[in-house]
Amino acid sequence: MIVDLLANSHLYRGLAPSIDRAFAYLRETDLAALEPGDYEIDGKNIFARALTYITRVPENGVWEAHRRYIDLQVMVLGDERVCYAPLSRLTPGAYDEAKDFLRLSGQGDVVTLSAGSFMLLWPTDGHMPCLAVNKPEPIKKVVIKIAVD
Repeated sequence: MIVDLLANSHLYRGLAPSIDRAFAYLRETDLAALEPGDYEIDGKNIFARALTYITRVPENGVWEAHRRYIDLQVMVLGDERVCYAPLSRLTPGAYDEAKDFLRLSGQGDVVTLSAGSFMLLWPTDGHMPCLAVNKPEPIKKVVIKIAVD
Protein backbone atom coordinates (compact mmCIF):
# COMPACT_ATOMS: atom_id res chain seq x y z
CA MET A 1 0.00 0.00 0.00
CA ILE A 2 1.13 3.52 -0.79
CA VAL A 3 -0.59 6.66 0.50
CA ASP A 4 0.51 10.08 -0.75
CA LEU A 5 -0.60 13.27 -2.46
CA LEU A 6 -1.44 13.10 -6.15
CA ALA A 7 1.00 16.01 -6.62
CA ASN A 8 3.77 13.54 -5.67
CA SER A 9 2.74 10.87 -8.20
CA HIS A 10 5.91 11.53 -10.20
CA LEU A 11 7.85 9.86 -7.36
CA TYR A 12 6.27 6.52 -8.28
CA ARG A 13 7.23 6.44 -11.98
CA GLY A 14 8.58 3.08 -13.01
CA LEU A 15 6.56 0.89 -10.62
CA ALA A 16 4.85 -0.58 -13.69
CA PRO A 17 3.90 0.81 -17.12
CA SER A 18 0.21 0.36 -16.29
CA ILE A 19 0.55 2.36 -13.07
CA ASP A 20 2.42 5.09 -14.96
CA ARG A 21 -0.45 5.21 -17.46
CA ALA A 22 -3.03 5.45 -14.67
CA PHE A 23 -1.19 8.37 -13.04
CA ALA A 24 -0.90 10.08 -16.44
CA TYR A 25 -4.67 9.80 -16.87
CA LEU A 26 -5.19 11.37 -13.45
CA ARG A 27 -2.84 14.26 -14.24
CA GLU A 28 -4.49 14.92 -17.65
CA THR A 29 -8.15 14.64 -16.57
CA ASP A 30 -10.39 17.15 -14.82
CA LEU A 31 -11.45 14.72 -12.08
CA ALA A 32 -13.94 17.15 -10.56
CA ALA A 33 -15.83 17.27 -13.87
CA LEU A 34 -16.21 13.48 -14.21
CA GLU A 35 -19.78 12.28 -13.87
CA PRO A 36 -20.27 9.02 -11.91
CA GLY A 37 -19.53 6.01 -14.09
CA ASP A 38 -16.75 4.05 -15.77
CA TYR A 39 -14.19 5.54 -18.16
CA GLU A 40 -12.01 3.37 -20.38
CA ILE A 41 -8.28 4.06 -20.36
CA ASP A 42 -7.00 0.76 -21.82
CA GLY A 43 -10.01 -1.51 -22.23
CA LYS A 44 -10.50 -3.83 -19.27
CA ASN A 45 -6.79 -3.53 -18.42
CA ILE A 46 -7.08 -0.01 -17.01
CA PHE A 47 -10.28 1.91 -16.39
CA ALA A 48 -11.47 4.71 -14.13
CA ARG A 49 -14.59 4.59 -11.99
CA ALA A 50 -15.90 7.96 -10.79
CA LEU A 51 -17.93 7.60 -7.58
CA THR A 52 -20.02 9.88 -5.39
CA TYR A 53 -21.50 8.64 -2.12
CA ILE A 54 -22.03 9.41 1.54
CA THR A 55 -19.35 8.03 3.85
CA ARG A 56 -20.58 5.57 6.47
CA VAL A 57 -20.00 4.91 10.14
CA PRO A 58 -17.30 2.29 10.81
CA GLU A 59 -19.84 -0.26 12.09
CA ASN A 60 -21.24 -0.41 8.55
CA GLY A 61 -17.84 -0.80 6.88
CA VAL A 62 -16.89 -3.80 4.76
CA TRP A 63 -13.40 -5.29 4.43
CA GLU A 64 -12.45 -6.16 0.86
CA ALA A 65 -9.60 -7.08 -1.47
CA HIS A 66 -9.31 -7.78 -5.18
CA ARG A 67 -7.42 -10.53 -6.97
CA ARG A 68 -7.43 -9.29 -10.58
CA TYR A 69 -6.98 -5.54 -10.11
CA ILE A 70 -4.79 -3.04 -8.29
CA ASP A 71 -6.83 -0.12 -6.90
CA LEU A 72 -5.58 3.44 -7.28
CA GLN A 73 -8.09 5.41 -5.19
CA VAL A 74 -8.02 9.20 -5.50
CA MET A 75 -10.02 11.58 -3.31
CA VAL A 76 -11.49 14.42 -5.36
CA LEU A 77 -13.83 16.03 -2.81
CA GLY A 78 -14.25 15.45 0.91
CA ASP A 79 -12.47 13.31 3.50
CA GLU A 80 -12.69 9.58 4.05
CA ARG A 81 -11.14 7.10 6.42
CA VAL A 82 -9.87 3.81 5.04
CA CYS A 83 -8.87 0.85 7.18
CA TYR A 84 -5.94 -1.16 5.86
CA ALA A 85 -4.27 -4.47 6.72
CA PRO A 86 -2.18 -7.03 4.85
CA LEU A 87 -4.26 -10.07 3.86
CA SER A 88 -2.12 -12.18 6.19
CA ARG A 89 -3.71 -10.33 9.16
CA LEU A 90 -7.30 -10.79 7.93
CA THR A 91 -9.67 -13.74 7.62
CA PRO A 92 -10.89 -14.38 4.07
CA GLY A 93 -14.55 -14.92 3.32
CA ALA A 94 -16.33 -15.57 0.05
CA TYR A 95 -14.82 -14.40 -3.24
CA ASP A 96 -17.15 -13.10 -5.96
CA GLU A 97 -15.19 -13.70 -9.16
CA ALA A 98 -17.60 -11.70 -11.36
CA LYS A 99 -17.08 -8.60 -9.18
CA ASP A 100 -13.46 -9.40 -8.23
CA PHE A 101 -14.50 -8.89 -4.62
CA LEU A 102 -13.01 -10.83 -1.71
CA ARG A 103 -14.86 -10.21 1.55
CA LEU A 104 -12.61 -10.16 4.61
CA SER A 105 -12.88 -9.74 8.35
CA GLY A 106 -10.47 -8.60 11.03
CA GLN A 107 -8.79 -5.48 12.33
CA GLY A 108 -6.42 -3.00 10.73
CA ASP A 109 -4.91 0.44 10.78
CA VAL A 110 -6.71 3.64 9.77
CA VAL A 111 -5.63 6.21 7.16
CA THR A 112 -7.48 9.45 6.37
CA LEU A 113 -7.64 10.44 2.72
CA SER A 114 -8.41 14.07 1.87
CA ALA A 115 -8.99 15.79 -1.46
CA GLY A 116 -5.82 15.51 -3.54
CA SER A 117 -4.54 12.35 -1.87
CA PHE A 118 -4.36 8.80 -3.21
CA MET A 119 -4.03 5.24 -1.98
CA LEU A 120 -2.49 2.51 -4.15
CA LEU A 121 -3.60 -0.99 -3.11
CA TRP A 122 -2.30 -4.31 -4.43
CA PRO A 123 -4.19 -7.64 -4.25
CA THR A 124 -2.27 -8.37 -1.02
CA ASP A 125 -3.84 -5.30 0.64
CA GLY A 126 -7.11 -5.65 2.49
CA HIS A 127 -9.02 -2.40 2.83
CA MET A 128 -12.25 -0.97 4.20
CA PRO A 129 -13.02 2.26 2.32
CA CYS A 130 -15.93 4.72 2.53
CA LEU A 131 -15.70 5.43 6.26
CA ALA A 132 -16.73 8.76 7.78
CA VAL A 133 -14.06 10.86 9.46
CA ASN A 134 -16.33 12.57 12.02
CA LYS A 135 -19.82 12.13 10.61
CA PRO A 136 -21.13 10.84 7.27
CA GLU A 137 -20.52 13.34 4.46
CA PRO A 138 -20.70 13.38 0.66
CA ILE A 139 -17.47 12.65 -1.15
CA LYS A 140 -16.25 12.24 -4.71
CA LYS A 141 -13.60 9.68 -5.50
CA VAL A 142 -12.03 8.22 -8.64
CA VAL A 143 -10.84 4.62 -8.49
CA ILE A 144 -8.53 3.45 -11.25
CA LYS A 145 -8.67 -0.32 -11.70
CA ILE A 146 -5.36 -1.65 -13.03
CA ALA A 147 -5.21 -5.27 -14.16
CA VAL A 148 -2.52 -7.33 -12.48
CA ASP A 149 0.07 -8.35 -15.06
